[in-house]
Amino acid sequence: MTESTDHVRSGYTVAIASGKGGVGKSNVAVNLSLALRELGYSVALLDASLGLGNIDLLCGLNGYWNLSHVMTGARDLMEIVLDGPSEIQIIPGATGLKELADCPPAARKHLVRQLSEVEQSHDFLIIDTSTGIHNSVRQFLTAADLVFVVTTGEPTSITNSYATIKSLAISSIHEEYETRATPRIEVVVNQVDSQEQYDKIADNVRKTSRMFLHSEVEAAGYIPQDVNIPAGVMSRKPFFLSHPGCPAAAALRRLAKRVEAYASHRSTPGQYFSRLLEPHEVLSSTIPIPALQNTSELHKLTPAA
Repeated sequence: MTESTDHVRSGYTVAIASGKGGVGKSNVAVNLSLALRELGYSVALLDASLGLGNIDLLCGLNGYWNLSHVMTGARDLMEIVLDGPSEIQIIPGATGLKELADCPPAARKHLVRQLSEVEQSHDFLIIDTSTGIHNSVRQFLTAADLVFVVTTGEPTSITNSYATIKSLAISSIHEEYETRATPRIEVVVNQVDSQEQYDKIADNVRKTSRMFLHSEVEAAGYIPQDVNIPAGVMSRKPFFLSHPGCPAAAALRRLAKRVEAYASHRSTPGQYFSRLLEPHEVLSSTIPIPALQNTSELHKLTPAA
């Protein structure tokens, strides 16, 4: 493992999202964290899958305490942080994050201070968000520096991923977000059979976003079908560690280098939790959830063979 370099400012935030479950979103979050750690960077991983967190299981850990216990004062933040594989630090969010909207201002300020300390003490903060496009999920995504939307080649996965992108595009032009920089949004295609399949999916998403959302959405890369991925889930050991030479691990290394390149161009330290927990925006956005894709969008995304 190489030593961290000083050209990456602390707290660069990458949120991992998906339009539907079962696409490997959490696996991407865990193994991307490990790939960045291999490059020598310090990494914190926040499990923000509200009520359905499984990061600890994927890492072979058994966590009990979460942010709800910090909010009630039962635990300090560092008492709930789990020491993950390769020295990544895991913050169990779970149901505690749902309660932020009702958190008293003094308790919220205390929580933000503790979370910000963790953020500023790490080079990268990876956020494993919930599936879908609910307002609470969008709060986590819009506060990030970079959003990876994970999809597979299945038509339902592609269309749901596009709905997530559409939701973020609408958020970026809403008046509540006019003063906030829009996160960079890119697609990661998982469980890919071939380069040709990836190129087709990436091109369809790019063209559809440009045509209907007037947004440039790039494809960050793909992760190939690899038997070591489900094997890692069953053994509760990330494939990046159990089979570091496998094709999927190589794909995550490429993704980590891409993230590193973006982070090196940012001039200011991260303020993710301050943005996320601003009192007037805490998990209570009134931005409407966009309608399902119209027929033209669907045909563009998933054209008939």
